[in-house]
Amino acid sequence: MDDLDALIGELNATDSTPTPLLEGSSRVEDWLAEVIRRKGSDLLLVAGHAPAVRVDGLLSPVAALVLDGDDVAAAITPLLPPHAAKLFRETGIADASLRIPALGRFRVNLHHERGRPAAAIRVLPSRVPTLGELNLPPEIEQLSRLGRGLVLIGGATGSGKTTTLAALVDCINRREARHIITVEDPIEYEHAHQAGLVEQVEVGVDAPDFPTALRAAVRQAPDILVIGEMRDHESMRIALSAAETGHLVFSSLHTTDVAASVGRICDSFPNERQNTIRQELSLALSAVLIQTLIPRIGGGRIPAVELLMVSYGARQHIRKDSLQHLHQEITMTRKAGSITREESLARLVKAGAITRAEAAMRSGHPDELEGLLR
Repeated sequence: MDDLDALIGELNATDSTPTPLLEGSSRVEDWLAEVIRRKGSDLLLVAGHAPAVRVDGLLSPVAALVLDGDDVAAAITPLLPPHAAKLFRETGIADASLRIPALGRFRVNLHHERGRPAAAIRVLPSRVPTLGELNLPPEIEQLSRLGRGLVLIGGATGSGKTTTLAALVDCINRREARHIITVEDPIEYEHAHQAGLVEQVEVGVDAPDFPTALRAAVRQAPDILVIGEMRDHESMRIALSAAETGHLVFSSLHTTDVAASVGRICDSFPNERQNTIRQELSLALSAVLIQTLIPRIGGGRIPAVELLMVSYGARQHIRKDSLQHLHQEITMTRKAGSITREESLARLVKAGAITRAEAAMRSGHPDELEGLLR
């Protein structure tokens, strides 16, 4: 939270005495209204500091008020659904989605830092955006047309993975009469039944945990299975099995490149199982998409991507654990729709969306980027 310290340091220097959080949850609703007015993405409530809003990745205070940890918990806990409030009392951490009349839906994480309650609340859009509205390259749409296999979407926290996942589901839901089951913790985007039939299972509400929810989902005749995030090797095992048996499976990972995404899955299993898992993953994996959000010229952020459409060569590298060669596979499968991060960055620079300096900061292969920008 160093950036938050810098932003409100002057405030803290003049008044370091915690002030009670007046009016409880109604004050939180006022702050969330301000976050929405500023087109922010998150409200952060941390003891000893003012409430802060994140706009285009940067933090600024929303009120001249220094919070106390007990007041944060007292204000947020009443907003939580019963299962999340119980989980917070038992473990000190809880995630939940909230619906606040006249404001909309939010995702809240109530937790502890330095022994004091704190909260991060994310604004959830009222509708699912399209891939075009997200400014994603046109190649990404092909992921919604795959017939089977595992599709991984990676990126850092806040890079838009969940939003891209929802947009892909929406593509399929609008176009095809498919049975789609999502397993999420919590549900962020709500999908209406359109051409498809969408069931959304929330962990903690509809099922006790991801493995239980996934084991049940594969018995419910889904065409498409969406896993909000694979957090343990049991969830990964079920996802691999579903992809191998003809389902289309989408999931997200906190990874920053294609090779790391593949490695994360293999490394999650015990050493004695990793060779078997590499074999299974090489057969099940259909695509890996990595995205990052970059400050846009004129304000806002825009995604740059890395996309590998898995072919014979990539499968061989996965089997042999030679993941360092996957970048080369991206360049060799451009005709199949793959995109290197450098190609994506170069497109954005040439379109006047980002600066060359921003592109260079995000490139893992600067010589390749320079060649594309000549």
